[in-house]
Parts: sequence; C-alpha cells; structure tokens
Amino acid sequence: MDVLTQHIQGEVPWCMLFADDIVFIDETRRAVNARLEVWRQALESKGFKLNRTKTEYLECKFSVGAHESHVDLKLYIQVIPKKGSFKYLGSIIQGNGEIDEVITHRIGVG
Repeated sequence: MDVLTQHIQGEVPWCMLFADDIVFIDETRRAVNARLEVWRQALESKGFKLNRTKTEYLECKFSVGAHESHVDLKLYIQVIPKKGSFKYLGSIIQGNGEIDEVITHRIGVG
C-alpha cells in the first residue's frame, strides 16, 4: 500500500491545529517550550489570548532514553500542569501507552 500512496503521503505532523486546541509533538520539553513560545508571541501579537488555566500537556515516552525530568513546560512564566491522559472527541490517549481508561470509558457509555 505504501508504494501506491507514497506520492501523497506527508511527513509525520509535529504540529496540529484543531478547532480550539494545538498539539505540539517533539522529542524534548525544551523544543516544545520553544515552539509554544513562538506560538504564544504570534497569537498574542494579533490580539488573541491563550487560556493559561486550561493549558495542559501529556508526555508520552516512546523510548527508554534520557528524559528531561528537571525541565518544566511553561507558557511564558507559568508552569503547565502535566496530565496522565488526554480526552478529545471521545478518544482517550494515555501517556503510559495503556488502554484501560478507554476500555472503562467505553463500558460506561454502553
């Protein structure tokens, strides 16, 4: 299938914009902080305000390499709280890679 669709496939999106959510994906917190600061400055320069009380992040560790546990994710000077899971349009993504919250949610809905 990849051979047939190779000409229309793009690279993995490292930044996705939804209706009122932005997703940044990177390998380090420092890189996410840098990207977040660029977006903050760009949006605020146009009169938009970022809701600092609703901003949160989910960290997914896909490798066993060194992690930046000493680096806080910040929006300007405010530390952003870390979440264990993220729910969007009925889907749940867990930072630990498990699916137990999804299963519990689906059973509860049924």
